[in-house]
Amino acid sequence: MFGHFVQYVLTGLTVGCIYALIALGFNIIYNVTEVINFAQGEFAVWGALTMVLLVTHLKLPLILNFLIAVALVSFIGALIYLLTIKPMKRPSVLTMIVVTIALSIILKGGAMFIWGKDPFALEPFSSGPPLHLFGASVLLQSLWVLGITLSLVIALSLYFRKTIWGKAMVACSNNPLAARLVGIDVNKMILGSFALSAALGAVGGIIITPITLMEYDRGAMLALKGFGAAVMGGLGSFYGAVIAGFSLGLLESLATGYLSSSYKDGIALLVLLLVLFFKPSGLLGSLTTSPKQ
Repeated sequence: MFGHFVQYVLTGLTVGCIYALIALGFNIIYNVTEVINFAQGEFAVWGALTMVLLVTHLKLPLILNFLIAVALVSFIGALIYLLTIKPMKRPSVLTMIVVTIALSIILKGGAMFIWGKDPFALEPFSSGPPLHLFGASVLLQSLWVLGITLSLVIALSLYFRKTIWGKAMVACSNNPLAARLVGIDVNKMILGSFALSAALGAVGGIIITPITLMEYDRGAMLALKGFGAAVMGGLGSFYGAVIAGFSLGLLESLATGYLSSSYKDGIALLVLLLVLFFKPSGLLGSLTTSPKQ
């Protein structure tokens, strides 16, 4: 019985890593632009399917395929800003949200056109039998997922606190006008936020595909769960997104194991509704003060 519990926890943490990465992508764009980018889940799909394409057709080392796939999706994220968001003159937040929903539909249609409707799989990053821990089986790919996610969280934390570009992004999120007055190019920071959020989504999609298959229409549900984690942690809160992503993954896994798999996708909606009703600012955020790290 304890082994089952450990298995559910490990599974929840693995899935929670993906929700955390997508939630971070939501928050990075929200902090700089106050826009909710509902195309965030599509970045995960495009990252995974691009990786499948590269692995299938190129005989390159795994790390190179990984970096190329992330770079291509990051470029798509930057292109989305340059072609759709930047040309608009003083658009309202609602207008930009509608644009991101339209972009999500376009990206999903593009993925269906390029890769079709069949699900795709990736080989695990390292081969070998599962590890056994307290009666639970741990896939080696799960260790990759946890390791890459935690490494990215640490790297992003250092990026925003220690680097000039990271501090400039934080400054833009706090006060764009003041950032302009001190010489920060806000448009470049917004461009960087779209590219960085797309890269995070791509990484999440790539690392989870060896465990769960990826197909063209998974983006909407991933976006919903990532958004649920972002709201649960406090929209705009860096660490809130990470904690909430793991928590949402654990709740989903435990509900699937002890109740029914039919509740799996409903957990994110339920959590989102409960948080909005009882604590709209989220666990670690404040909607009235533009929450940050």
